[in-house]
Amino acid sequence: MNHFSYGSIGPGRDRQPRPEPRPAEPGQWPKLEAALAVVNRDLRATLPGQDALILMFDPPWQPSPPPGIDWGQVYVAMPDGRWHGNAVNACDLEEGDPPEPDDMETVLTVVADAAQSTLMELLWQAWPVCQEHKTGMHPRPAGGTDGAGPPVWWCRGSLDGNGHDVSPVGELAATLPGERRRALRRGERERDGRG
Repeated sequence: MNHFSYGSIGPGRDRQPRPEPRPAEPGQWPKLEAALAVVNRDLRATLPGQDALILMFDPPWQPSPPPGIDWGQVYVAMPDGRWHGNAVNACDLEEGDPPEPDDMETVLTVVADAAQSTLMELLWQAWPVCQEHKTGMHPRPAGGTDGAGPPVWWCRGSLDGNGHDVSPVGELAATLPGERRRALRRGERERDGRG
């Protein structure tokens, strides 16, 4: 986990214990939770042995903020609580920013990027990987970088630089080869008790 302190330590400067990060309370971050559920579909499809990612809440060091405001940071984390990268709720509440981005496309892009960062750094492997080019992909708006359109997994492509949109975030199962796609559907039916 990322625990950095810039406070002075020394005689006469008693430091309060740092609050421990904890899993985010269900329902506290509904847009982030919904986006993570979409990203976890891609995780199940491409890394079937990997448990679902979770949201971790890292409380602030400062004294309690005003009632109704939670100044902690939320991260996309492994099931054991480890994470890597930036917070997915990075905003300035004192400036009136909402605790979560307003539009779901932005939320989904931010969560997909954070999930990718956590998985790649903690598992030491590229994720997700383009089936055609065998290279890592990145989330970005469909069709380009102008910020318009739903987020997709984008592959840089071959060495000639001709990149392509692979699939919308959350839909990577549709890009899997037939046998892997059928095995994934079978596993989902068994988990749901329909198998």
